[in-house]
Formats: sequence, C-alpha cells, structure tokens
Amino acid sequence: MNDAGQDFEQMLAEMRPKLHRYCARMTGSVIDGEDVVQDALMKAFAARGSAGILDNPQAWLFRIAHNAALDFLRRRARGPLLESEENLEMMPAPDLPDPEVAATCMRSFMQLPALQRSAVILKDVLGHSVEEAAAIIGSSGPSLKSALQRGRERLRALTREPEDTALPAIDGVSQARLVAYVEGFKAGDFDVVRAMLAEDIRVDLVAKWQRNGKREVGEYFTRYAVCKQWAYSSGLVEGRAAMLVFDRAVSLETPAYFVVLEFEGDRVGFIRDFLYARYAMEGIEMRTLA
Repeated sequence: MNDAGQDFEQMLAEMRPKLHRYCARMTGSVIDGEDVVQDALMKAFAARGSAGILDNPQAWLFRIAHNAALDFLRRRARGPLLESEENLEMMPAPDLPDPEVAATCMRSFMQLPALQRSAVILKDVLGHSVEEAAAIIGSSGPSLKSALQRGRERLRALTREPEDTALPAIDGVSQARLVAYVEGFKAGDFDVVRAMLAEDIRVDLVAKWQRNGKREVGEYFTRYAVCKQWAYSSGLVEGRAAMLVFDRAVSLETPAYFVVLEFEGDRVGFIRDFLYARYAMEGIEMRTLA
C-alpha cells in the first residue's frame, strides 16, 4: 500500500468515533449506528479512487455517512426524512452550539425528522459550523438553520416530558442461553462456550476484523481464555442480548465495553464484540441481568 493509501486508512480510523457519534444518533442505536458506519466506510473505500483531490476529506466522509444513515432510515421507515425548504427557511436559528441539546438521550433524537436530527447532531454534538453542516447534508444555509432551531425546540420539549425508561426485553429461552454463554466465560470453560456456537458462526471484532465459521473464530476465544483482565455479566444493550465486560483494574460496576449476541435456534449465530470500539459506550442504554 502506498503512502496515500495509508494516510487514507489512518484518516478513516481517526474519524470512526466521530462518525459513530453521528450515525448512532441518526439511527437511535449505538449498534445500528455501527452498521451504518461500516457501510459508510466501505462506500468511502469504493469511491476514493474516483473522488479526485479532496479539499475537505472529513466533510466528504461525513456526507457519505449522512447518506448511508438516510438509506438505513428509509429501509426501516422510521419517520419523515424530508421537510419543505420553503417552510424551513421561515425560521432562523442562532449560530452557537447548544450543550443542553447535545446531552439529550439518544432515543429522543429519533422523534425528530431526519433533517432536524442531522442538523442538531452536526452542530450541537459534533461542533460543525452551520456552513459545514449544510454542505454535509446538501441543504441551504437558511434551511439548515431552521431545521436546527426546530430540532432544538423539540428536544427541549422532550426533556420536560416524563422519561420512558422501559427497555425491551428478550424472551426467557434467549436469556437462559445468554446466561449460559456468559457463565462459560466466567468459569473459563471455553469448551462449553464453543459447543454453543453455530457451525456458520460470524464474529465481528468491531474496527479490527470479521471471521466466519468455527475454524476461523478459534483464535478469538483463545485470547479470551488466557486473559485474566476481564470480568463478565449477562445484560441487555438496547434490549438486545449482550455480555457486559468489566476491566478488573478499573471498575466492576461500570462496563468497559460490551459484546452483542444473536441466536439462531439454540446456537449463537453472530457475535459483535466492541472491545476496540469503546466509543460505542457513549449514550448506551443497558442493564445487567446476572
């Protein structure tokens, strides 16, 4: 790989946490947000050769992530994506970030139309100027300012409403399988853990590598087997089955990261491990089961 290719990869790695902050709030999920980030990075790699000289590569990358998030939202049909430019230009907005709005819980962002949501995230969470945000979204400056103002007002209203803290739960059978998987980690009995895997098991060590099939994922469990740094607990992340991982040297109360599990029948079919993507802990909704 030449120097230009290495510089491009380094830029993507450095930008990944910021892209995740954006995509997680656009989708209302740290897990779905990572899916969108991965999609955006693949599209960036594919488009890099034909993009020519990039005056602002970070804005270019955010634009790709923005479009990938909109594609995700269209597939999921989560609320309106477009607003009238004419209507938006009727309402001006201040050009200063709003820290109160930036601290709003992630689920609240999903109650905004996508343009308002994007404007607030880019301006108040990530600190872009109005001009930069408008360029990323592909909107006019007045429309961006109006979307920002409306989004801020809606989020402030949501903070005054009673918070719905109820999170979805997994069924009893899935919970029993999750607990059994985590107990294998706790006991260091990785033969039991491996016996729970589907033959076509997929492992995504986020931001590092992906493996498919029992033969390819052996190294993953071997590393956990020899590492005494971690403690484990069964839990839910955004209502999904997860193993919460604690760093013994730091805290046994606050997880350092998490591992999301998906089951196929009575086997584990997909493992998504956020060991190297701890930026996903920001704004996470989780609870411990055992």
